Amino acid sequence: MTGKQILQKLKEKACLGSAVADTEKSKTSKHPRHGYYLVKGKSRHGMEDYVFAKFKQVENNELGLFAIFDGHMSREIADYLQSHLFENILNEPDFWTETEKAIRRAYRVTDETILDKAVDLGTGGSTAVTAILINCQKLVVANVGDSRAVICKNGVAKQLSVDHEPEKERSCIEDRGGFVSKFPGDVPRVDGQLAVARAFGDKSLKEHLSSEPDVSVENIDDDTEIIILASDGIWKVMTNQEAVDCIKHIEDADEAAKRLAEEAVARNSSDDISCVVVKF
Repeated sequence: MTGKQILQKLKEKACLGSAVADTEKSKTSKHPRHGYYLVKGKSRHGMEDYVFAKFKQVENNELGLFAIFDGHMSREIADYLQSHLFENILNEPDFWTETEKAIRRAYRVTDETILDKAVDLGTGGSTAVTAILINCQKLVVANVGDSRAVICKNGVAKQLSVDHEPEKERSCIEDRGGFVSKFPGDVPRVDGQLAVARAFGDKSLKEHLSSEPDVSVENIDDDTEIIILASDGIWKVMTNQEAVDCIKHIEDADEAAKRLAEEAVARNSSDDISCVVVKF
């Protein structure tokens, strides 16, 4: 095991989180670097965020696979997604020809499997944001929930995912027989429980929730500087532009991810924090 791999292991232990990551750089001409960081929040439950960040060669193609899985009510669903969601996406027969369609199908199939395995996985849930960097030319982002993907070009932040908040999807939730409540001092919640309108799992609420992802495609060009994926522990206290500005002058991707998480803590974020940073 190399010194950097040992450092990665120590970092995972110190952050009390879970990550699937490699230390390889991209082999394409752009040479993007990626890093990640996790911080346990102030809640009494264990860390429920999971991270995936690695490059993968598939025949003559190079894929950068990045994701944040933010569990709620348990770790099991986020852990399952970390182990299976990208595998399911890449196993879709039309992934290369109809990528967006394949991702939507894989999200749906994965959620159906999670619900079928509720006896083993429990009735908790997880949000997810995934980003697939294809040959360092195209980025495909999909998400359910409120973890977020942001890209920076020429110093300007652009959000690539959709925050699935209950108030924004009230009519869909009510059409399914659910309701959205908001008590003083709290955020809107589906059936008085869940603070997101879309998620994997959550079997007891599934009739009123969706696991349909929003999918977006972004071209990677010479103006592309940074990609950030992060859980809501960062976005509750920072805007997209503030997050970009916080790390734009840091070359090392691991150090940038750490700095971003530390800034969220300094701004009194109390939630679990996880982030992946890709620097070009």
